[in-house]
Amino acid sequence: MKPVSEITLFALCEQIRRQLAASMPSYVWVRAEINGLKETASGHCYLDLIDKPSAEAPLRAQARAVIWSGTWRLLRPFFESVTGRSLAVGMQVLLRVQVQYSELYGLTLVVQDLDPSCTLGEEELLRQRVIERLKHEGMFEMNATLARPRLLRRLAVISSETAAGYLDFVRHLSQNEYGYRFVHRLYPSLMQGAEAPADQIRALDQIAQEQEEYLAAGRLGYDAVLILRGGGSKTDLRCFDDYELAAHVAQFPLPVLTAIGHEQDVHIVDLVAAVHLKTPTALAHYLIDLYQQEEAMLLSWATRLELAIRNKLSGEHAVLDRFGQRLEAAFRLRMTAERAKLELLGHRLEKGNPKYLLEQGYALALLGQHRIRGVNALSEGNEVELVFADGQVTCRILKIQTSNSE
Repeated sequence: MKPVSEITLFALCEQIRRQLAASMPSYVWVRAEINGLKETASGHCYLDLIDKPSAEAPLRAQARAVIWSGTWRLLRPFFESVTGRSLAVGMQVLLRVQVQYSELYGLTLVVQDLDPSCTLGEEELLRQRVIERLKHEGMFEMNATLARPRLLRRLAVISSETAAGYLDFVRHLSQNEYGYRFVHRLYPSLMQGAEAPADQIRALDQIAQEQEEYLAAGRLGYDAVLILRGGGSKTDLRCFDDYELAAHVAQFPLPVLTAIGHEQDVHIVDLVAAVHLKTPTALAHYLIDLYQQEEAMLLSWATRLELAIRNKLSGEHAVLDRFGQRLEAAFRLRMTAERAKLELLGHRLEKGNPKYLLEQGYALALLGQHRIRGVNALSEGNEVELVFADGQVTCRILKIQTSNSE
């Protein structure tokens, strides 16, 4: 059966093009996911866009888009400077497009502009999902609850050996003006790119194994692990929002201290670490400050101890002074009493002196050189010497009469 009317394919496509041109505005903002991306040698960027609400949902729409080389040279650096990332498959984007239809190539969306805030919002959403997962699994604050030594001296460092941030850290730590000494060992690792999380996890596992060996051998192990990265673009630092790396840091048996990125950057690894500083230099100052604070505290204690000892000695000196005064007073009283006793004894001795008796009118009788104590020692005819205070006389015994004689 012959159709009532017919047109050529070209005529149909031309009619579609005209109707689209008449009905569509000059541009429209379209939200989509990049499913394919290709840059040509001529500088154009071709995109395959899809509309898929979720990973599990079926595909609802797809279309081709192009960013001509002149526009791409402007949009690419702008997008990367704002988001820190390059356009990539799987990324959510918000594009300002002009709808074009060609009889030969079909429907094409010509990209005139893009809004990086849409992509940033998607990145932040993914980041929050990782944070919530870590919290739900009970790992988010695990590392922060570990006991930390008051002074961190033996340090395991994960960084790139040629990174400026690591070199700045070493210089500030080793050349500190106070002369504090630190021991650190570098475990080299990738610090950016898709392979960085796995490489840093490898370094963490090596440190954990060596720590167990040190302790089993009775040796001093590490006090903490440091992860250092001296800044970079947002794309470079995306690895520090990786779930697996963050989970390893959160569950690590040693305190982990991080210094990653610029002043405005805070990454998930920072959030789960025991301590995080903005830059490696700031982390070096933090470690030095721990020693300064400890030294200041020790000096304060020493000052207080010295003051306490001085007060104690002052009190003891006061007690000794009072005791000395009392001892001196007691000694004086005792000396006075003893002096009185001596004077009394001297007085008594003086009164018992024969000379004193002679001066009182008594006489000393001597027979030869011996003092006569009684008449029983005498015989008639003996010559007796009588000694007086002012001289002596010689007498002869004519008669002896005892006291009991009649």
